[in-house]
Amino acid sequence: MADPRTGSRWILGDKFDQVYPHLGSIDNLWLKKWKFPCERSLYPFHDGKYEDFAPIFETLIQKGIHDGYSDEYTREFIPACEALVASAESKAASDDTAAAIELYLRACAVYRIARFPYINSGIKTQAYVAQKKAYIKAAGLFDCPIVDVEIPHTAGTAEDEGKTIPLYIRLPKPASKECPVPTVLLMCGLDGHRPDNTVRCDEFLARGWASVVVDIPGTADCPADRSDPESADRLWTSILDWMQAQQHFDMKKVICWGLSAGGYNAIRAAHTHASRLRGAVGQGAGTHHFFSRAWLEKAKDHEYPWTALPALKEKFGYATEEDFLDQAQQKWSLIETGIADLPSCRLLLVNGTHDGLMPIEDSMIMMEYGTPKEARFFTGMLHMGYPPANGAVYPWMEQVMNGL
Repeated sequence: MADPRTGSRWILGDKFDQVYPHLGSIDNLWLKKWKFPCERSLYPFHDGKYEDFAPIFETLIQKGIHDGYSDEYTREFIPACEALVASAESKAASDDTAAAIELYLRACAVYRIARFPYINSGIKTQAYVAQKKAYIKAAGLFDCPIVDVEIPHTAGTAEDEGKTIPLYIRLPKPASKECPVPTVLLMCGLDGHRPDNTVRCDEFLARGWASVVVDIPGTADCPADRSDPESADRLWTSILDWMQAQQHFDMKKVICWGLSAGGYNAIRAAHTHASRLRGAVGQGAGTHHFFSRAWLEKAKDHEYPWTALPALKEKFGYATEEDFLDQAQQKWSLIETGIADLPSCRLLLVNGTHDGLMPIEDSMIMMEYGTPKEARFFTGMLHMGYPPANGAVYPWMEQVMNGL
C-alpha cells in the first residue's frame, strides 16, 4: 500500500500487510499479546491482578471460546467479578478501606475485559453497568472521591440525542468558587470508558487539577448521535457550558485529552472549540487516512485484540462494514470536512510510529493544515505510543496550564 500523498510505503512498513500473530484464537490472544501485560497489571489489565484472569483464560481456551464479541466469552468472566465484589463488600463492612478499594478495582478490571472489545449486547451492557457500580463504590472511598453526575445535554437535538450526559468528576480539595482549579476534560476511547482512568485522574489530582471524564459518541452511555460528526461538537458545548456554570472550574485553564478514538474528538474540539480550550492532546488519533478503505482493510487485522471492524462499524453508526469502508472517510475525515483548516488552540499530537490501528500519518498530516501544532512521536512504538508516551504529555500539559 502506498501513501496516497507521496507514493511511498506507509511508515508502518511491511507490518501493514501482516495479520498480527495474536489474532485467530483465544490461545494466541492470551499467550502472544495479553498474558505479558496482565502479569504486570498494564493496560488493559490496569487495576487488575494476574491471578484473577489466568483461570478465566484457561477456561476460555479449554472451551474454545475465541470470539470476544460473543456473549459466551463475557459469561466466563462474571463469576470472578461477582466474587471480587463480594469480597470488597466484606472489607468495606469491616472498615478495611484500602483492601475494599483494591478489590473493587480488581473487579472493575475483570468486568472491563468481560465487556471488551465493544458493548454490543445485553450481557456486555450488564457487565459495564456492574463495572460502573463497583468503580463508584471504590472511588467513593478515595481521599478525594470521584463523583458520578448527570448533566443536562442543553446543546443536544431532541430528536436523536439523550437529554443528559453522564460524567465522572474529581475535584481537588481546594476547589471552590473562590478558588477555581485547572481542569482536564478526558475523552475516553473505543473500549476504554469512564471507570478505566484512575491513574490519569490521580496524576491530574497530584497537580491540583480537576478531572471531567466523558465517554465519546458511539460508546458506552454517551447520548450523542453516533452517526452525526457534529454531535460531538454539541456534546462539548453542553459540557463546557455546564462547567462554566459550576464556578469551581477555572475556565481559562481547560485542556482536553483524547485517547485513541477519543483523540479524534480532542483534535476536532481543538478546532471547533478553540476559544474555550487552553490546549488539547490528541493521542493515538485517526483523523483522515484511518477512515479509508485502503487502511482499514489491513488495520482490522493489526493490534486490536480481535478484528476491529465490527466495533468501528457500530461506533460510527453504520449498518454494515462495507458501508463503513465505503463512506467513512468523506463523512468523518477532518481534512475532507474542512475542520483541519479552522484555527485551533494549542494542540499536541502524540502516537507511536508503528501504530497499526490509527496511522502515524494521521497525526503528521494535521501539521499541514490550519494553526501550527506540536507533536511527539515515538519511534517503533505501537498504538498510543505506549509505554513512554504519557511521560511526554504531562510536562506539556503543565507548561500549557502555566501559560508557558
